[in-house]
Amino acid sequence: MGGDHGPVVTIAGVDLAAQRHPDARFMLFGDAGAMAVPVAKAKYLQGRVEVHNAEVTVAMDEKPSQALRRGRNRSGMWLAIDAVRKAEAKAVVSAGNTGALMAMSRFVLRTLPGIERPAIAAIWPTLTGETIVLDVGATVGADARQLVEFAIMGEAMSSCLFGKEHPTVGLLNIGTEEVKGNDSVKEAGRLLREMKLPLRYEGFVEGDDIGKGKVDVVVTEGFTGNVAIKTAEGTARMINTFMRQAVMSTMVSKLGALLASGAFTKLRDRLDPRKHNGGVFLGLNGVVVKSHGSTDALGFARAIEVAIDMVRNGLTQRIAMDVAEVHGMLPLGDHHGETAA
Repeated sequence: MGGDHGPVVTIAGVDLAAQRHPDARFMLFGDAGAMAVPVAKAKYLQGRVEVHNAEVTVAMDEKPSQALRRGRNRSGMWLAIDAVRKAEAKAVVSAGNTGALMAMSRFVLRTLPGIERPAIAAIWPTLTGETIVLDVGATVGADARQLVEFAIMGEAMSSCLFGKEHPTVGLLNIGTEEVKGNDSVKEAGRLLREMKLPLRYEGFVEGDDIGKGKVDVVVTEGFTGNVAIKTAEGTARMINTFMRQAVMSTMVSKLGALLASGAFTKLRDRLDPRKHNGGVFLGLNGVVVKSHGSTDALGFARAIEVAIDMVRNGLTQRIAMDVAEVHGMLPLGDHHGETAA
């Protein structure tokens, strides 16, 4: 029921995912009346879907605390997450209210042993392929221990999603020199250098290194990560707009655009945010994927495919194993991090 367009788009996305993954089955939670027509039109969902009615729909602008009180045991979002807790489903995907989804996921699924704070990991297109960036909004002001935990979780996700045996990890900073950055970042850098962790730490990276694909995983705290990814998305949209305006400005440019249409199509596809949709909530006892609320059916289907990949490759189990391996090495956190709303 979430997102800017509601069940018409999300169910169309589920249908597209069902077409691409014929072995998958789906559970839909929300207003059964509002879902009836879209489900009936979904060609590939027939015989492969369960529709569960929910009394409450969480609004996109609802405060997480209010959503928890009003939607507990009653909202589609809560019931979907609870299906994962009960092992009735392997993963939950939502285009709804991010703060409410995180709050309910933490309440229902709890964090894995050894994880202080969850993180939201995003997939970022780069010159060399794709990079995992986390945290992009779950924990504001993460301390050194939490940043190290993010590095371990991001490495596990990169391995699961891209099949890389030893992904490289970098810590986002204002410079690559070890003396730069705030205390939490510098201490996290020291820990990542000195500890025997199941990852390849490459040191500090700067903002422009993300797009270069300098490392497979970029680690930062939630405030910085959220600003960075939204700035990048806005810049991509701006470039697309500028290009569209430029090629339509004269007859000569229109002719040039026609001749170069293949190249423009490749560029548009590379920058298409729908193909990189799906923020993964890491550190929980279950797979939770957040889709952009403004995406279309193609983007929502991609978020579902990210969830399928995470389940098939054992993301939760991999994170639990890696964290357990290093748990005793990590210092006690400063507990400065705050969960973003």
